[in-house]
Amino acid sequence: MISDQKTLNLSPYLAIYDIVVPKDNMLRQINELVDFTFILEELKTKYCLDNGRNAVPPIRMFKYLLLKSIFDLSDVDVVERSKYDMSFKYFLEMSPEDSVIDSSSLTKFRKLRLQDLDLLDMLINKTVEIALQKEIIKSKSVIVDSTHTKARYIQKSPKEFLQEKSKNVRKAVYRIDESMKAKFPPKTTSNEVKDELNYCKGVITVIEKEPQIAKIPAVKEKLNVLKEVVEDFSEHLSYSTDSDARVGHKTEDSSFFGYKSHIAMNDERIITAAIITTGEKNDGKYLQELIEKSEQAGIEIDVVIGDTAYSEKDNLIYTKEKNMALVSKLHPVTSRGTRNKKDEFEFNKDAGMFVCPAGHMAINKKFENRKDKNPRMKYLFDVNKCKICPFRKGCYKEGAKTKTYHVTIKSTEHTDQQAFQNSEEFKELASTRYKIEAKNSELKHRHGYDVAASTGLFGMQIQAATTIFAVNLKRILKLINEK
Repeated sequence: MISDQKTLNLSPYLAIYDIVVPKDNMLRQINELVDFTFILEELKTKYCLDNGRNAVPPIRMFKYLLLKSIFDLSDVDVVERSKYDMSFKYFLEMSPEDSVIDSSSLTKFRKLRLQDLDLLDMLINKTVEIALQKEIIKSKSVIVDSTHTKARYIQKSPKEFLQEKSKNVRKAVYRIDESMKAKFPPKTTSNEVKDELNYCKGVITVIEKEPQIAKIPAVKEKLNVLKEVVEDFSEHLSYSTDSDARVGHKTEDSSFFGYKSHIAMNDERIITAAIITTGEKNDGKYLQELIEKSEQAGIEIDVVIGDTAYSEKDNLIYTKEKNMALVSKLHPVTSRGTRNKKDEFEFNKDAGMFVCPAGHMAINKKFENRKDKNPRMKYLFDVNKCKICPFRKGCYKEGAKTKTYHVTIKSTEHTDQQAFQNSEEFKELASTRYKIEAKNSELKHRHGYDVAASTGLFGMQIQAATTIFAVNLKRILKLINEK
């Protein structure tokens, strides 16, 4: 149950905050900048208002998730820090003497309260609304790009993954006390996940019986990770990997297993829209949706800047109809002829190859110059994979010795764009694309966005929502302070 009424805090210790949380503290500034009651309004339907035990205020629970994103902490560590960090308690609107939540409550909050809530769009729109109110958005251009996030559970068997995490804990312990080797249970010799899970539980039990070791930060951090992994595997023993994650390609020779975040950002470096997909998705297919989401948030757009992935014909037509300049260099492969959408393969601009619906990348390509027709590129696939592919019906002809995919190069629809990309205006606008690459780096290296915090596309969307909200608020504060 939650109450509609905001309780009056009568703690005699509130004055401590004025001493230990200065006015230039980032968390104090965020509290003053954002009216978080919009979270309560959005989550009211997820709670009972007049029956049951009092719940932890949803605003406080959301702020815990925000702290996780700002400081890149685990559930256990963010709750632990909120016990003694007065800036955390101030931000959470707690009295200095208040007790904290149990870390397991955060998992329940994500799964039960945030399900079916379009949190990503809601939080981005809120930050854009604040930026517009503060009159810090002046530009009418957006930069688009995607960044990848590796799945929390990489492509290893459950046994291999559990072995890796327990090994990390043991190594941290051995650096402090090698005699602990004799106390750990014998390693399992079977291939059963349940046996490996029991071994990990045994490792956790042994370490927790040695509080002088368990409390050392280097050990505690690895131990908390192992505990979360064990808990997750205990609930989902059938999961060999993150079932939603997919293989994406960064270059022709390198790939990742996880998710993609397709992002639009304005010239003031505030993210105006984001779409989370599985890792194999094509960047260019999400340009139109990113533009529409940015406009719905209140952003005026005259110019769209992106890499070659966004220069496909549909995007050229769309931006022209909306009187927007598309600053995206043409790739030699930009047109796919008259194929039905269901028959199209995805083009990976980093690898320079097409990828079939099953996720297999072409192994070679050949240029074909045709008389009285536009030239085309022929992509060749590994026919041995095609023979056993579950999607071969309608794609691969039984008994065929080759599998190819043809695309027309530089169709006549791209003439105007070719002329534009040779202009000085294009080159000047394109030079600002580095800003979004820096933003992607900030998301990954300062806020833990390089690896998914949980499993599944929904978990990735929640991580994206809170991380982008935090990053946007930090940027808004910086711009306000620079005025």
